[in-house]
Amino acid sequence: MTERYRNFHLQPLAGEWREGSGKDARAVVNPYTGETLVSIRSATSADLDAAYKKAAEAQVDWAEAPLAERAALMHKAVSIFDQRKEEIIDWLIHESGSTRLKATIEWDSARAITQEAASMPARAHGAIMASNIPGKDNLVFRRPLGVVGVISPWNFPLHLSQRSVAPALALGNAVVIKPASDTPVTGGLLLAHIFAEAGLPAGLLSVVVGPGSEIGDDFVAHPIPALISFTGSTPVGKNIGKLAAGGSYLKKVALELGGNSPFVVLEDADVEQAVKAAIFGKFLHQGQICMAINRIIVDQRVYDRFVEGFVAHAGRLNVGDPSAMDTAIGPIINKSQLEGLQQKIAKAKEQGATVLLEGDIHGQMVPPHVFGDVSPDMDISLEEIFGPLIGIQKARNEEHALELANNTEFGLSSAVFCGDLYRGQQFARKVRAGMTHVNDMPVNDEAHMPFGGEKNSGLGRFNGDWAIDELTSVQWVSVQREPRQYPF
Repeated sequence: MTERYRNFHLQPLAGEWREGSGKDARAVVNPYTGETLVSIRSATSADLDAAYKKAAEAQVDWAEAPLAERAALMHKAVSIFDQRKEEIIDWLIHESGSTRLKATIEWDSARAITQEAASMPARAHGAIMASNIPGKDNLVFRRPLGVVGVISPWNFPLHLSQRSVAPALALGNAVVIKPASDTPVTGGLLLAHIFAEAGLPAGLLSVVVGPGSEIGDDFVAHPIPALISFTGSTPVGKNIGKLAAGGSYLKKVALELGGNSPFVVLEDADVEQAVKAAIFGKFLHQGQICMAINRIIVDQRVYDRFVEGFVAHAGRLNVGDPSAMDTAIGPIINKSQLEGLQQKIAKAKEQGATVLLEGDIHGQMVPPHVFGDVSPDMDISLEEIFGPLIGIQKARNEEHALELANNTEFGLSSAVFCGDLYRGQQFARKVRAGMTHVNDMPVNDEAHMPFGGEKNSGLGRFNGDWAIDELTSVQWVSVQREPRQYPF
Protein backbone atom coordinates (compact mmCIF):
# COMPACT_ATOMS: atom_id res chain seq x y z
CA MET A 1 0.00 0.00 0.00
CA THR A 2 1.31 3.45 -0.89
CA GLU A 3 1.61 5.61 2.20
CA ARG A 4 1.88 9.27 2.95
CA TYR A 5 -0.67 9.72 5.69
CA ARG A 6 0.14 7.79 8.85
CA ASN A 7 -0.80 7.81 12.52
CA PHE A 8 -4.38 6.74 11.86
CA HIS A 9 -4.61 5.66 15.50
CA LEU A 10 -4.91 9.38 16.29
CA GLN A 11 -8.16 11.29 15.90
CA PRO A 12 -8.58 15.03 15.26
CA LEU A 13 -10.53 15.95 18.39
CA ALA A 14 -11.31 19.55 19.31
CA GLY A 15 -8.36 20.96 17.41
CA GLU A 16 -5.65 18.43 18.29
CA TRP A 17 -4.62 14.99 17.02
CA ARG A 18 -4.74 12.48 19.86
CA GLU A 19 -6.09 9.12 20.91
CA GLY A 20 -9.64 8.73 22.14
CA SER A 21 -10.17 8.65 25.89
CA GLY A 22 -11.94 5.29 25.92
CA LYS A 23 -10.51 2.16 27.54
CA ASP A 24 -11.06 -0.08 24.53
CA ALA A 25 -9.29 -0.10 21.17
CA ARG A 26 -10.87 -1.55 18.04
CA ALA A 27 -8.90 -3.27 15.31
CA VAL A 28 -9.68 -2.15 11.76
CA VAL A 29 -9.52 -5.32 9.65
CA ASN A 30 -9.06 -5.96 5.94
CA PRO A 31 -12.20 -8.01 5.09
CA TYR A 32 -10.38 -9.97 2.38
CA THR A 33 -7.19 -10.98 4.19
CA GLY A 34 -8.18 -10.60 7.84
CA GLU A 35 -5.10 -8.40 8.38
CA THR A 36 -5.29 -5.73 11.08
CA LEU A 37 -4.69 -2.37 9.41
CA VAL A 38 -4.72 -0.16 12.49
CA SER A 39 -5.99 -0.22 16.06
CA ILE A 40 -7.91 2.85 17.23
CA ARG A 41 -8.83 3.71 20.79
CA SER A 42 -12.49 4.69 21.07
CA ALA A 43 -13.60 8.24 21.69
CA THR A 44 -15.93 8.88 24.61
CA SER A 45 -18.88 11.17 25.16
CA ALA A 46 -16.46 13.60 26.81
CA ASP A 47 -14.35 13.62 23.63
CA LEU A 48 -17.50 14.20 21.60
CA ASP A 49 -18.58 17.09 23.82
CA ALA A 50 -15.16 18.73 23.47
CA ALA A 51 -15.26 18.30 19.69
CA TYR A 52 -18.69 19.91 19.39
CA LYS A 53 -17.76 22.83 21.66
CA LYS A 54 -14.54 23.53 19.78
CA ALA A 55 -16.42 23.28 16.47
CA ALA A 56 -18.95 25.86 17.62
CA GLU A 57 -16.13 28.18 18.70
CA ALA A 58 -14.12 27.81 15.50
CA GLN A 59 -17.16 28.15 13.24
CA VAL A 60 -17.80 31.77 14.18
CA ASP A 61 -14.69 33.07 12.42
CA TRP A 62 -14.98 30.53 9.58
CA ALA A 63 -18.47 31.79 8.72
CA GLU A 64 -16.98 35.28 8.29
CA ALA A 65 -14.09 34.11 6.12
CA PRO A 66 -14.13 35.52 2.56
CA LEU A 67 -15.94 33.35 0.05
CA ALA A 68 -12.75 33.03 -1.99
CA GLU A 69 -10.91 31.61 1.02
CA ARG A 70 -13.42 28.81 1.52
CA ALA A 71 -13.53 28.10 -2.20
CA ALA A 72 -9.72 28.00 -2.37
CA LEU A 73 -9.64 25.46 0.44
CA MET A 74 -11.89 23.15 -1.59
CA HIS A 75 -9.76 23.57 -4.70
CA LYS A 76 -6.68 22.71 -2.66
CA ALA A 77 -8.44 19.60 -1.33
CA VAL A 78 -9.24 18.57 -4.92
CA SER A 79 -5.56 18.87 -5.85
CA ILE A 80 -4.67 16.68 -2.87
CA PHE A 81 -7.24 14.11 -4.02
CA ASP A 82 -5.36 14.04 -7.32
CA GLN A 83 -1.92 13.79 -5.72
CA ARG A 84 -2.99 11.06 -3.27
CA LYS A 85 -5.23 9.15 -5.68
CA GLU A 86 -3.47 5.79 -5.42
CA GLU A 87 -3.16 6.00 -1.64
CA ILE A 88 -6.87 6.78 -1.27
CA ILE A 89 -7.85 3.94 -3.61
CA ASP A 90 -5.56 1.53 -1.76
CA TRP A 91 -7.20 2.39 1.55
CA LEU A 92 -10.67 1.85 0.10
CA ILE A 93 -9.62 -1.56 -1.20
CA HIS A 94 -7.97 -2.65 2.03
CA GLU A 95 -10.42 -1.22 4.56
CA SER A 96 -13.84 -1.54 2.89
CA GLY A 97 -13.21 -4.51 0.59
CA SER A 98 -13.83 -2.36 -2.48
CA THR A 99 -12.77 -3.76 -5.82
CA ARG A 100 -10.27 -1.56 -7.60
CA LEU A 101 -13.01 -0.43 -10.01
CA LYS A 102 -15.40 0.48 -7.22
CA ALA A 103 -12.65 2.24 -5.26
CA THR A 104 -11.77 4.31 -8.32
CA ILE A 105 -15.44 5.23 -8.82
CA GLU A 106 -15.68 6.26 -5.19
CA TRP A 107 -12.49 8.33 -5.35
CA ASP A 108 -13.90 10.11 -8.40
CA SER A 109 -17.28 10.75 -6.69
CA ALA A 110 -15.65 12.17 -3.56
CA ARG A 111 -13.39 14.36 -5.68
CA ALA A 112 -16.37 15.56 -7.74
CA ILE A 113 -18.42 16.66 -4.74
CA THR A 114 -15.38 18.51 -3.41
CA GLN A 115 -15.04 20.30 -6.74
CA GLU A 116 -18.77 21.09 -6.70
CA ALA A 117 -18.48 22.42 -3.14
CA ALA A 118 -15.84 24.93 -4.26
CA SER A 119 -18.54 26.84 -6.15
CA MET A 120 -21.08 26.78 -3.32
CA PRO A 121 -19.91 29.79 -1.30
CA ALA A 122 -20.77 32.06 -4.23
CA ARG A 123 -24.07 30.25 -4.89
CA ALA A 124 -25.57 30.70 -1.42
CA HIS A 125 -27.80 33.56 -2.50
CA GLY A 126 -30.07 35.78 -0.48
CA ALA A 127 -32.75 38.06 -1.92
CA ILE A 128 -34.20 41.57 -1.91
CA MET A 129 -37.99 41.44 -2.11
CA ALA A 130 -40.78 43.97 -2.36
CA SER A 131 -43.18 44.62 0.50
CA ASN A 132 -46.90 45.29 0.80
CA ILE A 133 -46.10 47.85 3.49
CA PRO A 134 -45.10 51.35 2.30
CA GLY A 135 -41.52 52.34 3.01
CA LYS A 136 -40.33 48.83 3.89
CA ASP A 137 -37.43 46.87 2.38
CA ASN A 138 -37.41 43.06 2.71
CA LEU A 139 -34.04 41.37 2.78
CA VAL A 140 -33.44 37.62 2.89
CA PHE A 141 -30.03 36.57 4.17
CA ARG A 142 -28.62 33.05 3.83
CA ARG A 143 -26.19 31.89 6.49
CA PRO A 144 -24.56 28.65 7.63
CA LEU A 145 -26.35 26.49 10.17
CA GLY A 146 -23.37 26.39 12.54
CA VAL A 147 -22.17 22.88 13.36
CA VAL A 148 -23.12 19.80 11.33
CA GLY A 149 -22.87 16.24 12.64
CA VAL A 150 -22.16 13.58 10.00
CA ILE A 151 -22.71 9.85 10.58
CA SER A 152 -21.39 7.87 7.63
CA PRO A 153 -21.68 4.18 6.59
CA TRP A 154 -19.08 1.56 5.68
CA ASN A 155 -20.10 0.81 2.09
CA PHE A 156 -19.05 4.08 0.36
CA PRO A 157 -17.30 5.61 3.38
CA LEU A 158 -15.17 8.23 1.66
CA HIS A 159 -17.84 9.62 -0.64
CA LEU A 160 -20.79 9.35 1.74
CA SER A 161 -18.85 11.35 4.32
CA GLN A 162 -17.44 13.87 1.86
CA ARG A 163 -20.78 14.65 0.20
CA SER A 164 -21.84 16.25 3.52
CA VAL A 165 -18.47 17.39 4.85
CA ALA A 166 -17.24 19.34 1.81
CA PRO A 167 -20.46 21.34 1.20
CA ALA A 168 -20.88 22.00 4.92
CA LEU A 169 -17.37 23.42 5.28
CA ALA A 170 -17.59 25.34 2.02
CA LEU A 171 -20.77 27.05 3.22
CA GLY A 172 -19.19 28.19 6.51
CA ASN A 173 -20.17 25.39 8.88
CA ALA A 174 -17.98 23.31 11.17
CA VAL A 175 -18.27 19.51 11.08
CA VAL A 176 -17.96 16.57 13.45
CA ILE A 177 -17.88 13.11 11.81
CA LYS A 178 -18.69 9.75 13.37
CA PRO A 179 -17.56 7.20 10.78
CA ALA A 180 -18.67 3.57 10.74
CA SER A 181 -16.63 1.32 13.03
CA ASP A 182 -15.59 -0.88 10.08
CA THR A 183 -14.21 2.05 8.06
CA PRO A 184 -12.96 4.85 10.34
CA VAL A 185 -9.99 5.67 8.09
CA THR A 186 -11.76 6.10 4.75
CA GLY A 187 -14.93 7.34 6.47
CA GLY A 188 -13.31 10.21 8.35
CA LEU A 189 -9.64 10.15 9.30
CA LEU A 190 -8.37 10.25 5.72
CA LEU A 191 -10.57 13.26 4.96
CA ALA A 192 -9.33 14.99 8.10
CA HIS A 193 -5.74 14.54 6.89
CA ILE A 194 -6.65 15.89 3.45
CA PHE A 195 -8.32 19.00 4.84
CA ALA A 196 -5.54 19.58 7.35
CA GLU A 197 -3.03 19.47 4.49
CA ALA A 198 -5.26 21.85 2.54
CA GLY A 199 -5.05 24.38 5.39
CA LEU A 200 -8.40 24.03 7.19
CA PRO A 201 -8.17 25.84 10.55
CA ALA A 202 -7.97 23.55 13.58
CA GLY A 203 -11.22 22.65 15.30
CA LEU A 204 -13.45 23.00 12.25
CA LEU A 205 -13.36 19.27 11.53
CA SER A 206 -13.27 16.61 14.24
CA VAL A 207 -13.56 12.84 13.85
CA VAL A 208 -14.88 10.78 16.75
CA VAL A 209 -14.30 7.05 16.32
CA GLY A 210 -16.44 4.87 18.52
CA PRO A 211 -19.34 2.41 18.48
CA GLY A 212 -22.81 3.79 17.99
CA SER A 213 -23.98 1.84 21.03
CA GLU A 214 -21.75 4.02 23.21
CA ILE A 215 -21.69 7.48 21.63
CA GLY A 216 -24.36 7.33 18.91
CA ASP A 217 -27.25 8.77 20.91
CA ASP A 218 -25.08 11.50 22.42
CA PHE A 219 -23.79 12.40 18.95
CA VAL A 220 -27.34 13.15 17.81
CA ALA A 221 -28.85 14.52 21.03
CA HIS A 222 -26.01 16.95 21.83
CA PRO A 223 -27.35 20.53 21.90
CA ILE A 224 -24.72 22.03 19.58
CA PRO A 225 -25.21 20.46 16.12
CA ALA A 226 -27.95 22.13 14.07
CA LEU A 227 -28.19 19.30 11.55
CA ILE A 228 -27.45 15.58 11.62
CA SER A 229 -26.58 14.04 8.27
CA PHE A 230 -26.98 10.27 8.40
CA THR A 231 -26.58 7.52 5.83
CA GLY A 232 -27.54 4.03 6.96
CA SER A 233 -30.43 1.74 7.78
CA THR A 234 -34.04 2.84 8.07
CA PRO A 235 -34.53 1.69 11.70
CA VAL A 236 -31.47 3.64 12.85
CA GLY A 237 -32.55 6.64 10.77
CA LYS A 238 -35.98 6.66 12.38
CA ASN A 239 -34.36 6.63 15.83
CA ILE A 240 -32.11 9.53 14.81
CA GLY A 241 -35.21 11.46 13.77
CA LYS A 242 -36.73 10.89 17.21
CA LEU A 243 -33.57 11.92 19.02
CA ALA A 244 -33.19 15.02 16.86
CA ALA A 245 -36.71 16.09 17.78
CA GLY A 246 -36.48 15.24 21.47
CA GLY A 247 -33.92 17.70 22.78
CA SER A 248 -34.25 21.26 23.97
CA TYR A 249 -34.85 22.38 20.36
CA LEU A 250 -35.55 20.76 17.01
CA LYS A 251 -32.63 19.75 14.79
CA LYS A 252 -32.69 19.38 11.04
CA VAL A 253 -31.95 15.92 9.72
CA ALA A 254 -30.78 14.76 6.30
CA LEU A 255 -31.39 11.03 6.06
CA GLU A 256 -30.44 8.63 3.30
CA LEU A 257 -31.81 5.29 4.43
CA GLY A 258 -32.57 1.83 3.06
CA GLY A 259 -33.47 1.01 -0.51
CA ASN A 260 -35.25 -1.67 -2.51
CA SER A 261 -34.38 -0.55 -6.02
CA PRO A 262 -36.50 -2.03 -8.83
CA PHE A 263 -34.98 -2.63 -12.27
CA VAL A 264 -37.81 -2.91 -14.79
CA VAL A 265 -37.43 -4.37 -18.28
CA LEU A 266 -40.40 -3.72 -20.59
CA GLU A 267 -41.16 -5.81 -23.67
CA ASP A 268 -39.63 -3.36 -26.19
CA ALA A 269 -36.30 -3.04 -24.35
CA ASP A 270 -32.88 -3.79 -25.78
CA VAL A 271 -32.52 -6.98 -23.75
CA GLU A 272 -28.76 -7.37 -24.24
CA GLN A 273 -28.11 -3.83 -23.02
CA ALA A 274 -30.54 -4.33 -20.13
CA VAL A 275 -28.58 -7.42 -19.04
CA LYS A 276 -25.29 -5.49 -19.06
CA ALA A 277 -26.80 -2.66 -17.02
CA ALA A 278 -28.43 -5.06 -14.56
CA ILE A 279 -25.18 -6.96 -13.97
CA PHE A 280 -23.28 -3.76 -13.14
CA GLY A 281 -26.12 -2.25 -11.11
CA LYS A 282 -26.50 -5.41 -9.05
CA PHE A 283 -22.96 -6.62 -8.42
CA LEU A 284 -20.88 -3.43 -8.12
CA HIS A 285 -19.30 -3.55 -4.64
CA GLN A 286 -20.87 -6.96 -4.08
CA GLY A 287 -24.31 -5.33 -4.11
CA GLN A 288 -23.48 -3.49 -0.88
CA ILE A 289 -24.93 -0.20 -2.11
CA CYS A 290 -28.17 1.46 -1.06
CA MET A 291 -28.98 2.09 -4.74
CA ALA A 292 -28.00 -1.39 -5.93
CA ILE A 293 -30.64 -3.34 -7.85
CA ASN A 294 -32.68 -5.21 -5.27
CA ARG A 295 -35.45 -6.55 -7.54
CA ILE A 296 -35.46 -7.29 -11.27
CA ILE A 297 -38.92 -7.07 -12.87
CA VAL A 298 -39.19 -8.33 -16.45
CA ASP A 299 -42.15 -8.36 -18.84
CA GLN A 300 -43.19 -11.96 -19.50
CA ARG A 301 -42.63 -11.54 -23.26
CA VAL A 302 -38.87 -11.07 -22.80
CA TYR A 303 -38.44 -12.84 -19.47
CA ASP A 304 -36.74 -16.00 -20.76
CA ARG A 305 -34.29 -14.06 -22.97
CA PHE A 306 -33.35 -11.75 -20.15
CA VAL A 307 -32.92 -14.52 -17.59
CA GLU A 308 -30.75 -16.58 -19.93
CA GLY A 309 -28.46 -13.63 -20.66
CA PHE A 310 -28.30 -12.42 -17.06
CA VAL A 311 -27.45 -15.83 -15.57
CA ALA A 312 -24.79 -16.47 -18.21
CA HIS A 313 -23.16 -13.07 -17.62
CA ALA A 314 -23.30 -13.34 -13.81
CA GLY A 315 -21.70 -16.77 -14.00
CA ARG A 316 -18.65 -15.29 -15.75
CA LEU A 317 -17.89 -12.63 -13.13
CA ASN A 318 -14.54 -12.93 -11.36
CA VAL A 319 -14.83 -13.33 -7.59
CA GLY A 320 -11.69 -12.82 -5.52
CA ASP A 321 -8.90 -10.41 -4.62
CA PRO A 322 -10.40 -6.89 -4.70
CA SER A 323 -7.04 -5.35 -5.61
CA ALA A 324 -6.89 -7.27 -8.91
CA MET A 325 -7.93 -5.23 -11.94
CA ASP A 326 -10.29 -7.91 -13.30
CA THR A 327 -12.12 -8.69 -10.04
CA ALA A 328 -15.83 -7.88 -10.20
CA ILE A 329 -16.88 -9.17 -6.77
CA GLY A 330 -14.78 -8.81 -3.62
CA PRO A 331 -15.40 -9.63 0.04
CA ILE A 332 -18.45 -8.97 2.19
CA ILE A 333 -17.52 -6.34 4.78
CA ASN A 334 -17.84 -8.44 7.97
CA LYS A 335 -19.09 -11.71 9.43
CA SER A 336 -22.39 -10.24 10.58
CA GLN A 337 -23.27 -9.14 7.05
CA LEU A 338 -22.16 -12.51 5.69
CA GLU A 339 -24.40 -14.39 8.11
CA GLY A 340 -27.33 -12.19 7.11
CA LEU A 341 -26.79 -13.02 3.44
CA GLN A 342 -26.58 -16.74 4.18
CA GLN A 343 -29.93 -16.49 5.96
CA LYS A 344 -31.45 -14.65 2.97
CA ILE A 345 -30.23 -17.38 0.59
CA ALA A 346 -31.74 -20.08 2.77
CA LYS A 347 -35.02 -18.17 3.12
CA ALA A 348 -35.35 -17.67 -0.65
CA LYS A 349 -35.00 -21.41 -1.18
CA GLU A 350 -37.40 -22.17 1.67
CA GLN A 351 -40.04 -19.83 0.20
CA GLY A 352 -39.92 -21.56 -3.19
CA ALA A 353 -37.67 -19.40 -5.36
CA THR A 354 -35.90 -21.33 -8.11
CA VAL A 355 -32.10 -21.35 -7.92
CA LEU A 356 -30.78 -20.19 -11.30
CA LEU A 357 -27.18 -19.62 -10.21
CA GLU A 358 -25.25 -20.19 -7.00
CA GLY A 359 -21.78 -21.08 -5.79
CA ASP A 360 -19.80 -22.01 -2.72
CA ILE A 361 -19.10 -19.37 -0.10
CA HIS A 362 -15.44 -19.23 0.97
CA GLY A 363 -14.49 -16.96 3.84
CA GLN A 364 -16.05 -13.55 3.16
CA MET A 365 -16.44 -14.29 -0.55
CA VAL A 366 -20.00 -14.79 -1.81
CA PRO A 367 -20.40 -15.55 -5.55
CA PRO A 368 -23.52 -14.38 -7.43
CA HIS A 369 -26.77 -16.03 -6.38
CA VAL A 370 -29.68 -15.60 -8.80
CA PHE A 371 -33.26 -16.74 -8.14
CA GLY A 372 -36.19 -17.07 -10.53
CA ASP A 373 -39.91 -17.65 -9.99
CA VAL A 374 -39.79 -14.95 -7.34
CA SER A 375 -43.06 -13.52 -6.06
CA PRO A 376 -43.54 -10.05 -4.54
CA ASP A 377 -44.35 -11.46 -1.11
CA MET A 378 -41.02 -13.29 -0.70
CA ASP A 379 -38.46 -11.86 1.68
CA ILE A 380 -35.96 -11.46 -1.17
CA SER A 381 -38.46 -9.04 -2.76
CA LEU A 382 -39.44 -7.16 0.38
CA GLU A 383 -36.13 -6.70 2.21
CA GLU A 384 -32.98 -4.79 1.31
CA ILE A 385 -30.42 -7.43 0.32
CA PHE A 386 -27.06 -5.61 0.47
CA GLY A 387 -25.16 -8.44 -1.16
CA PRO A 388 -24.65 -10.35 -4.46
CA LEU A 389 -28.09 -12.00 -4.37
CA ILE A 390 -30.99 -11.15 -6.68
CA GLY A 391 -34.51 -12.34 -7.42
CA ILE A 392 -36.19 -11.95 -10.82
CA GLN A 393 -39.96 -11.33 -10.99
CA LYS A 394 -42.19 -11.77 -14.05
CA ALA A 395 -44.63 -8.99 -14.99
CA ARG A 396 -47.74 -9.54 -17.12
CA ASN A 397 -47.53 -6.10 -18.74
CA GLU A 398 -46.43 -2.52 -18.15
CA GLU A 399 -49.15 -1.80 -15.60
CA HIS A 400 -48.26 -4.88 -13.61
CA ALA A 401 -44.55 -3.98 -13.79
CA LEU A 402 -45.29 -0.56 -12.31
CA GLU A 403 -47.41 -2.13 -9.58
CA LEU A 404 -44.54 -4.48 -8.68
CA ALA A 405 -41.99 -1.65 -8.78
CA ASN A 406 -44.01 0.40 -6.29
CA ASN A 407 -44.73 -2.57 -4.02
CA THR A 408 -42.24 -1.49 -1.34
CA GLU A 409 -41.95 0.72 1.71
CA PHE A 410 -38.77 2.19 0.21
CA GLY A 411 -38.25 4.72 -2.56
CA LEU A 412 -34.62 5.57 -3.17
CA SER A 413 -33.43 4.77 -6.70
CA SER A 414 -34.93 2.81 -9.60
CA ALA A 415 -34.57 2.12 -13.31
CA VAL A 416 -36.62 1.14 -16.36
CA PHE A 417 -35.46 -0.21 -19.73
CA CYS A 418 -37.61 0.25 -22.83
CA GLY A 419 -37.36 1.11 -26.52
CA ASP A 420 -39.66 4.15 -26.52
CA LEU A 421 -37.89 6.89 -24.53
CA TYR A 422 -41.03 8.96 -24.01
CA ARG A 423 -42.79 5.89 -22.67
CA GLY A 424 -39.84 5.28 -20.38
CA GLN A 425 -39.96 8.84 -19.08
CA GLN A 426 -43.67 8.57 -18.36
CA PHE A 427 -43.14 5.26 -16.58
CA ALA A 428 -40.28 6.78 -14.55
CA ARG A 429 -42.48 9.61 -13.32
CA LYS A 430 -44.97 7.10 -11.92
CA VAL A 431 -42.35 5.26 -9.87
CA ARG A 432 -42.51 6.40 -6.24
CA ALA A 433 -38.81 6.99 -5.79
CA GLY A 434 -36.53 9.99 -5.41
CA MET A 435 -34.53 8.94 -8.48
CA THR A 436 -35.45 6.94 -11.60
CA HIS A 437 -33.18 6.29 -14.58
CA VAL A 438 -34.37 5.35 -18.06
CA ASN A 439 -32.20 2.85 -19.96
CA ASP A 440 -29.58 2.85 -17.22
CA MET A 441 -29.14 1.17 -13.85
CA PRO A 442 -30.10 2.78 -10.52
CA VAL A 443 -26.55 3.28 -9.17
CA ASN A 444 -26.15 6.90 -10.25
CA ASP A 445 -24.83 9.88 -8.33
CA GLU A 446 -23.76 13.21 -9.87
CA ALA A 447 -22.44 16.00 -7.69
CA HIS A 448 -24.81 18.62 -9.13
CA MET A 449 -28.00 16.53 -9.13
CA PRO A 450 -30.45 15.98 -6.24
CA PHE A 451 -29.77 12.71 -4.41
CA GLY A 452 -32.31 11.32 -1.98
CA GLY A 453 -35.36 9.15 -1.46
CA GLU A 454 -39.04 8.99 -0.65
CA LYS A 455 -41.04 7.00 1.91
CA ASN A 456 -38.77 4.99 4.24
CA SER A 457 -35.71 5.77 2.15
CA GLY A 458 -35.14 9.10 3.82
CA LEU A 459 -35.60 12.85 4.08
CA GLY A 460 -33.84 15.71 2.33
CA ARG A 461 -31.55 15.88 -0.68
CA PHE A 462 -27.79 15.89 -1.10
CA ASN A 463 -25.64 17.54 -3.82
CA GLY A 464 -25.76 20.83 -5.74
CA ASP A 465 -28.22 23.57 -4.89
CA TRP A 466 -30.17 21.09 -2.78
CA ALA A 467 -27.20 20.66 -0.44
CA ILE A 468 -27.00 24.45 -0.10
CA ASP A 469 -30.63 24.47 1.04
CA GLU A 470 -30.01 21.68 3.55
CA LEU A 471 -26.82 23.16 5.05
CA THR A 472 -27.87 26.80 5.40
CA SER A 473 -30.77 28.70 6.86
CA VAL A 474 -32.46 31.91 5.73
CA GLN A 475 -33.31 34.94 7.81
CA TRP A 476 -35.86 37.57 6.83
CA VAL A 477 -34.74 41.07 7.82
CA SER A 478 -37.11 43.95 7.12
CA VAL A 479 -36.11 47.60 7.25
CA GLN A 480 -38.81 50.23 7.72
CA ARG A 481 -37.32 53.28 5.97
CA GLU A 482 -40.09 55.70 6.91
CA PRO A 483 -42.55 55.85 9.80
CA ARG A 484 -45.29 53.27 9.42
CA GLN A 485 -48.89 54.21 10.07
CA TYR A 486 -50.48 51.84 12.60
CA PRO A 487 -54.26 51.46 13.06
CA PHE A 488 -54.11 52.08 16.82
